[in-house]
Amino acid sequence: MASPGAIGAVRRRTRRRRAGWHGFLYIAPAMALVIVFFVVPVLFTGWMSLHNWPLFGNPRWIGFSNYTRMLSDIRFMAALRFTAYYTVIVTIAIFAVAFPLAFYVEKQRPFVGFYRTIIFLPVVVGLATASLLWVWLANVDSGFFSPVVQALGLVDKKPNLLADFDMAFATIVVMVVWKIAGFTMIILLTGLQAIPSELTEAARIDGARRWQRFRFLTLPLMRRTIALALIISVTGSVLAFDQFYIMTSGGPQNRMISVVYYIFNQSFVSFNLGYGAALSIVLLVILVLISIVQLWLLRVGEDRP
Repeated sequence: MASPGAIGAVRRRTRRRRAGWHGFLYIAPAMALVIVFFVVPVLFTGWMSLHNWPLFGNPRWIGFSNYTRMLSDIRFMAALRFTAYYTVIVTIAIFAVAFPLAFYVEKQRPFVGFYRTIIFLPVVVGLATASLLWVWLANVDSGFFSPVVQALGLVDKKPNLLADFDMAFATIVVMVVWKIAGFTMIILLTGLQAIPSELTEAARIDGARRWQRFRFLTLPLMRRTIALALIISVTGSVLAFDQFYIMTSGGPQNRMISVVYYIFNQSFVSFNLGYGAALSIVLLVILVLISIVQLWLLRVGEDRP
């Protein structure tokens, strides 16, 4: 006959096993969604990338030829360079605007809730809708910006803001900052509000100036928040498509074709579905590597005393 201790151990193992199955049942719906809408499409895209996959007709196995083709694809390399340039510029611009706004609305002052709402309001507008709005605002004849620039005496005639690369690029960056900065501000605001006020007050009493408090107190305590905001900003910039497709159609002179725009052209304009799938897999790998590097850089020195 089994001892009471052995019986109790068996019962505890049984309860743990049941609890494990209950936990699995709770996460099963989320796992099913991830498998159906992420894992399976990624695996299928990887399979497509190994084929010459026309829109009509039977796919033909070509191995890694689509991947080696990228190395000599001048237009793809140009799209990579432009996307990297755009990502750096727009990420810096977003943080340059979002950080001061987060500091401004973090303090309790009259109408601070109203300010937060107004700043966040553009975030709820879809990117395609925002792009169409700014196409109208930048229109040389019926828009708002060109007549204002001319009325201020900055130019002799109404400028076409979307006809020149530099002006069109600046217009798109301003539009994206207007659209996204409020969202980044909210993320940074949560990090600021999580910092104990006692620490800030103690640093102020000890004679630390505002810049010193920001550098040695605020930034170290906001590492994780900054990492989240940075990853979201960089990922969104690398995946940029709507603004270039709607506002400039890749111009002027096809100089605003991002990587996603190029994948779209290869897949749904030229119908090179296999090559487009290979480009998508490479872009996924690039995004994963960028996220890993960002997390590693932001964690360097985190555990130092």
